Amino acid sequence: MKKQIITYETLIKITGAISSIRDPEEVVLVTVESVKTALDVKGCTLFLINRKTNELKIAASYGLSQNYLNKGPINSLKSIAKSLEEGPVAIYDVSDDPRLQYPEEAKKEGIASILSVPIEVHGNLIGALRVYTSQPWEFTLEDVNFVQAVAQIVGMAIDLCRLNKGYKSSIEILKTMRDPKLLKSA
Repeated sequence: MKKQIITYETLIKITGAISSIRDPEEVVLVTVESVKTALDVKGCTLFLINRKTNELKIAASYGLSQNYLNKGPINSLKSIAKSLEEGPVAIYDVSDDPRLQYPEEAKKEGIASILSVPIEVHGNLIGALRVYTSQPWEFTLEDVNFVQAVAQIVGMAIDLCRLNKGYKSSIEILKTMRDPKLLKSA
């Protein structure tokens, strides 16, 4: 597998696309597709943590089969949990790593290596961005830094989308509460 050279231009294209979108679903879709394409890997998935169940829920994925994505609930305490606690985790060989929750399914999908990076907003963990390769891959510091940068950017974008939707809802509520009799016409 050839290694892609990640440039600032690549990062600018991704951040430009993400920053122009106001819909969180579109933000995560553009993110996973962009990371997969930029690194020329098998797939990329963005997970968000469900605080009630401690499960990682798929927000968006690109390049992986529905069978693999539907393999079962992903427990944030079992599935590459260190990446959520301590930062990025790279797994060179999925067939021989105890940190995976579903190693057999990963092998069936043709996944050889995984990079998992946490997504944080305001110091709070909200999810993970994972990169999957079809060939064993020694993730370089540049690979890890690139995925971490994208994870930080997408975290901020998701947060801004949520705030934007909240502001719009608040404005609509305020508009309905306004009493036209109290407004003075100029």
